[in-house]
Amino acid sequence: MKNNEILSSKRRLAQILSILKKHKITKGVDPVKFRMILEDLGPTFVKIGQIMSSRQDMFSERYCVELIKLRDNVLPMSMEIVQSVIEEEYGTSLENVFEKFDETPLGSASIAQVHKATLKDGKDIVVKVQRPNIYITMERDISLVRRASKILHLSEVLGSVVDINIVLDEFWHTAKEEMDFLNEAKFANKFTKLNKDIRYIGSPKIELDYSTSRVLVMEYVDGYEIDEFDLLEKEGYDRKEIAMKLAENYIKQIVDDGFFHADPHIGNIRIRDGKIVWIDFGMMGVLSKQDKYLMKNAVIALGNSDTQKLVDVILALGVHNGRIDYTMFYDDMENFMNKYLHMELADINLAIVIQEMFSIAHKHRISMPKGISMLARGLVTIESTMTVLDPKINIIEIATNHVVQKAVNKVDLKKEFVNTQKLTHDAIHYGMQVPVQIYDVIQMIMKGRLKVNLDIMGSDVPMNSINHMVNKLTVGIVSAGLLMASSLLCTTQMTPKIFGIPALGFVGYIAAFGLGCWLLYAVLKEHRQRK
Repeated sequence: MKNNEILSSKRRLAQILSILKKHKITKGVDPVKFRMILEDLGPTFVKIGQIMSSRQDMFSERYCVELIKLRDNVLPMSMEIVQSVIEEEYGTSLENVFEKFDETPLGSASIAQVHKATLKDGKDIVVKVQRPNIYITMERDISLVRRASKILHLSEVLGSVVDINIVLDEFWHTAKEEMDFLNEAKFANKFTKLNKDIRYIGSPKIELDYSTSRVLVMEYVDGYEIDEFDLLEKEGYDRKEIAMKLAENYIKQIVDDGFFHADPHIGNIRIRDGKIVWIDFGMMGVLSKQDKYLMKNAVIALGNSDTQKLVDVILALGVHNGRIDYTMFYDDMENFMNKYLHMELADINLAIVIQEMFSIAHKHRISMPKGISMLARGLVTIESTMTVLDPKINIIEIATNHVVQKAVNKVDLKKEFVNTQKLTHDAIHYGMQVPVQIYDVIQMIMKGRLKVNLDIMGSDVPMNSINHMVNKLTVGIVSAGLLMASSLLCTTQMTPKIFGIPALGFVGYIAAFGLGCWLLYAVLKEHRQRK
């Protein structure tokens, strides 16, 4: 068996190398050629390309736009294979579990396919069945691509386009999560719990007793797809109302829950019994508490055209190993913000805004964590889904209103009073520590243990000017520290005293006054010299 696996791997490696050579990859690559290569390599690599298409922070816009065209084009499994997987998981025959089982799949993708069925108790359900050996096949393909990359020196050829290892690592992490259907069951139950109080939102019930890591069973959701306009209208549904509630709920998933549907396309949403029913929880995005806070700030920054706040959010969210030219980055972001400054929120296309922001991040070698890249893809997808229902709806406007309304509703006067008291206490507490901290800083400077790095690359300011500036800043800090420390000493009964002031505090005042006079003289002298 092991020899057969080795032989199979050798054949697959030869196939991969043959495809790469056929497309003359060593002579360079462009977006169209790259897409065609992934399609020829098969389902594993189509899936990789789909992940890449959402990472505009890592790959250039041209490649992302082209890779969006990739679609799963996988032959459905035969009923014999589906039956063998199910019976292997359950340890019994198909007929013992299901009253009916539709042999024609509802859908077929690279990891699994879905069938409609009926349980023995009469419940209509859908069964998601994993392709046999898909884990081993994908793991082997990834390993072989790494080998092919070394043989053909692809890191050198594709270095300016894509980091092969980063893409493969992210893909494998995502694929492993998707291939364990118990994860999807857990995601579905969590989503249901977080949205249980929203009357117009629904989700299918997971049949945990029938679900395993390779077979997922859940309630069958019939209803209407959101682009079945005639049927929706006939049943009395308002398309604009559906679009508004869909957008409101999606923003709630992001900024309130930090747990959102990462693939909100038309096929994953149904309208049933007056509810918007979300289905297929294989791809869910998760945001940390800090990320949720930053996303709220990003929404507010976009709504208020606040460049500095948006820059701070991107730098806090992003991963950047190399040196960043902050001045150029800020200028690029400011130009980006100015472009939308005088536009109404309703006129702004979210997909274009996200694409431009990610392009700027890519230019400055700032990549986003997985949750944020999934969020970007989700927002673009939900906007296109919403515009099918109502072309005039704008998710940025809805997001801004949601965040602002939440902030207003959360204002608690009693809590605010307690927070104010705490801030006052902290101000006094840390204020008393300032002189000690300044002393520690000075001691560290004197001992050579503290170094201050200044970014003066490209600056035409002479080093002497920098030195004078630092000296004046140091004198100013020391003077302020002496003044504050002396004032604190005046609140004590320390003796001896001079003019009713503790002697040590009096000396501090004199020293602070002297340093202040010197600093003022230095500034005025420099001002006269410039004239």
